[in-house]
Amino acid sequence: MATVGQPCSSWTRGSIPLSKRLPRRRFSSRTTTLTRLTPQAALVQAPPSPSAPRDNSSIQVLTLSRANDLQAEARAMTRAVNATVYNPQLIASMYGSQPVKVVRRTLQILVALGSFGLKLLLDQRSGVLDQNRRVRASELKDIFTKLGPTFVKLGQGLSTRPDICPPEYLEELSELQDGLPTFPDEEAFACIERELGLSLDSVFSSISPSPIAAASLGQVYKAQLKYSGRLVAVKVQRPGIEEAIGLDFYLIRGLGFFINKYVDIITSDVVALIDEFARRVFQELNYVQEGQNARRFKKLYADKEDICVPDVFWDYTSAKVLTMEWVDGVKLNEQEAIERQGLKVLDLVNTGIQCSLRQLLEYGYFHADPHPGNLLATPEGKLAFLDFGMMSETPEEARSAIIGHVVHLVNRDYEAMARDYYALEFLAPDVDVSPIVPALRDFFDDALNYTVSELNFKTLVDGLGNVLYQFPFNVPAYYALILRSLTVLEGLALYADPNFKVLAASYPYFAKRLLTDPNPYLRDALIELLFQDGRFRWGRLENLLVQGRMDRDFTAKEALQPVLKVLLSPDGEELRNLVIKEAVRVTEAFTLSTISDTYKSVPDFMKALVFNGNANGPIIMSEGETQNMIELRDQVFRIWGLLQSSDDFDPDLLLPILQVLQQPEARRLGERVMGGITQRLAARFLQQVLRVPTPST
Repeated sequence: MATVGQPCSSWTRGSIPLSKRLPRRRFSSRTTTLTRLTPQAALVQAPPSPSAPRDNSSIQVLTLSRANDLQAEARAMTRAVNATVYNPQLIASMYGSQPVKVVRRTLQILVALGSFGLKLLLDQRSGVLDQNRRVRASELKDIFTKLGPTFVKLGQGLSTRPDICPPEYLEELSELQDGLPTFPDEEAFACIERELGLSLDSVFSSISPSPIAAASLGQVYKAQLKYSGRLVAVKVQRPGIEEAIGLDFYLIRGLGFFINKYVDIITSDVVALIDEFARRVFQELNYVQEGQNARRFKKLYADKEDICVPDVFWDYTSAKVLTMEWVDGVKLNEQEAIERQGLKVLDLVNTGIQCSLRQLLEYGYFHADPHPGNLLATPEGKLAFLDFGMMSETPEEARSAIIGHVVHLVNRDYEAMARDYYALEFLAPDVDVSPIVPALRDFFDDALNYTVSELNFKTLVDGLGNVLYQFPFNVPAYYALILRSLTVLEGLALYADPNFKVLAASYPYFAKRLLTDPNPYLRDALIELLFQDGRFRWGRLENLLVQGRMDRDFTAKEALQPVLKVLLSPDGEELRNLVIKEAVRVTEAFTLSTISDTYKSVPDFMKALVFNGNANGPIIMSEGETQNMIELRDQVFRIWGLLQSSDDFDPDLLLPILQVLQQPEARRLGERVMGGITQRLAARFLQQVLRVPTPST
C-alpha cells in the first residue's frame, strides 16, 4: 500500500483500545476467539537477529520458527483457496446475461471519457490546449477516480509514462497512487472478522479510527497486535471490487476484439495484452499472493543493510486482508521531510537504483510498481519497499542480453546491438535486422557525444523508442516495466539534483558484473569490450576497475576470473593469441621504458663514455614512442594497484595462473610469449647496432 509508513495525525493523537472505543455488540455475532499463541509461535513474528551469535539452541529455535512460519502461511493459503482468479470465459458468461448492467456501465464510461475528449478538442480548436493542460489533467484524475478501480489502475500506469503524458498529467495522475476515497470503516472491520474468523478485539489491542491510506484495491489501517504489541499495517480489500473490475474488463476486452478486427494499424494482439493486464490485476486481489511476493522479495534483496522489507503476519492474512510489519518513514519524493531527518535523497535514490539493478539483472524478480508512495525513507536511512501486489520477472537470457547491449552501445557496435533484439525478444528470429542498423547509428552517434554522466536516461529511452517504433518491434511487458522503474527513480533524483543521471549511477554495477560474472554471454561481452583490432584496451580495463570498485559487492578476488577461465579453456585459442601479442607488447614496454628511465638517471659524463654522447640513449625510439611505452607501463602499474588496494585482495588471485603455467599447454604459451619478446628486443638492438650515425652540422 502506498503510504503504509506515513505519519498519521489520528494515530499520533493516540489510538483508543478497541474494548473501550468500539461497542461490543458490533462484533457480538462472532463467537470465535483467538487461539492462544505459544512462545514458539511468537517467534514467527520476531525472529532472532541475524547478527546474533547462534549456538545449537538458537539454531533449533530458528528452525522451529521457520517451521511455524510455513505452517501459518499454509493456513493463510487455505483461507484464500477461493480467491478470485481471472477467467475471461467465465466473466463473459456472467455479464453476457446481464445486458442492462453492461449498457449502464458502458454509457457511464462513454459519457465521462467522451465529455473529456470533447473538451480537449475544443481546447485545441481554440488554441488554449497548453494553457488548460493543468485543468484538464485534474479533470481526468477526477474522472478516473469516479469510474472506479479499473480506471484508477489505468491512471496509475499513465502517471509513470512520461513518454505518453505531459508533466501536468503526470503530477495530477500521481495522486491516484494513494489519495483515493475510502469506504466505510464498519465494512472494513467486518471484512477483517469474516476473513480471519476472529473477533477484531481478540486480534488487535488498538487500531486507527480511520484508514492511513487508500488505493485502488483497498485501504490500510495502523494497528497493534494484542499478543505481542507489534505495530502492523492492515490492508483491507474494497468490497465488491471483483465484480466491478470484472465488468470493466469484459467491456475493455470487447473493445479489444473490435480493434483486432477493424484497426489494421495496430499489429499486436490487443485482446492478449488486455488479458495479461487483467490477469495481473486479479492477482493483486489475492493478498496471500502479495504476502508471498513480499517474502520472496525480502529473501532476495533485504540482505543489504540499507534495504527494508516488512515481514508478513500470516496468522492474520487472507485473500482480502493482509497484515504486515509497520514501517515508519516518509515518501521518497518528500525531499524536505527526508532532509529534516538528516538524510539525503540522492543517497536513497542510489540505493534504489542499485537494488533495482539487482532485481532486473541479477535475480530477475522485480517490483513492478515502484512509484514514490511505495518507496519510503526510514529514520534509520534505509529504503523501504512496500506494496508487492504487482511483481514481474526478467527472463534469464534477457538479463545477460541487456548488459551485453550496454557493452555494444559503449563500443558503438550497432550490428551487434541490432542482433541483441532477438535475445531481448523484441524481434522474431525471422526478422532482418540490417535496416535497423543505420537508424541505430544515426541516433546513438549523436547521443554518445555526451559523456555517460551527461546522458539523460529518459532522453535515451525516448530516442530509442522513436527508433524502435519505425520497425516491427514487439516490446515485452518486462522491458516496459524496467524502463518505468528506472525512469521513476531518475525522476525522484531530479527533484534533488537536476544534474543527476541514472546511467552514471548504474555504471558501477554493470562494471562489477562484467568483471566478476562467469556467465558465458557476459564473459564474451567483457572480452569484446577489452579487445579491439587485436589490441588490449588497458584504459577500458582501468575504467572498469575504477567504476566496479564503487559497487560495494565488488571483490578483487573475483575480478577478471571469467577472462582467466576462458583463456585457459580448450576453446580459448583465439584469446590466447591476442594475449600473447599483448604480453609481448607490455613486456617490451616495461623493458624499454625501464632502460629509458635508467638512461635518464645516468650522469652526462657517463652517457658520453658509454653511449658516445648519443642523446637518444641506447635504444632508437622517437620521443612519442618512448612516451607511449611509459604510459602503458604506468597504466599496468595503476591497474595492479587498484586490485591490490581492494580490502579483499588476496595474492591467491594469481594461483590459477601459476597452476596453469605448470601444464604443457601453458608452457607452450609461455614459450610463445618469450619467443615474441626475444624477437622484438633483438630487432630493437640490431637496429641500434646497425644505425647510421647522424652527420654533424
